[in-house]
Amino acid sequence: MAYDFQVVIDTSDPHPLADWWADALGWRVEPQDETFIRGMIEKGYATDDDTTRHHGALVWKAGTAIRHPDGLERAPRVLFQLVPEPKTVKNRVHLDIRVGADNIESEVARLTAKGATVLHRGRQGPNWWVTIADPEGNELCLT
Repeated sequence: MAYDFQVVIDTSDPHPLADWWADALGWRVEPQDETFIRGMIEKGYATDDDTTRHHGALVWKAGTAIRHPDGLERAPRVLFQLVPEPKTVKNRVHLDIRVGADNIESEVARLTAKGATVLHRGRQGPNWWVTIADPEGNELCLT
C-alpha cells in the first residue's frame, strides 16, 4: 500500500524560512485563511498568542507550508513548524534538489545571495553536487 506524506522542517521562524524554500524550489507558500483563524479565536480554540503577522496577513505562529505549483500530485507538501530549540547537529535526512549539472553553480550563487551557506562540494564518478545550508542551517544538496 502506498502512503501520502509530507516533509516537515523544524524552524525557529516558520514563515521566512518557508518563503526562502518556496523561492529556492519555485514553489508557492500555502495561503492561510484569516477569517478561519479569527473564527477559531472567537470560538475559543485558539488565542491571539497563537497567531502572528507575516507580509501584513494574520497567520498561525506555529507554522506554514509550501507546495509544488501543480499541487500534491506532483510532489509532497513541505511543512515548516515552530520549535523552541535551535538546530545543533547535522541533519540525518536532507533534500536533494535536482537542478541539472549546468545549473548547479548559478543556483549556488542565487541561494547564497539569499542567505544559504556552502558546506561541501562532492563528486562521485561523473556526478557532482554542492551541499548547502538554508538560512537556519538545514542541509540540502544541489545536484
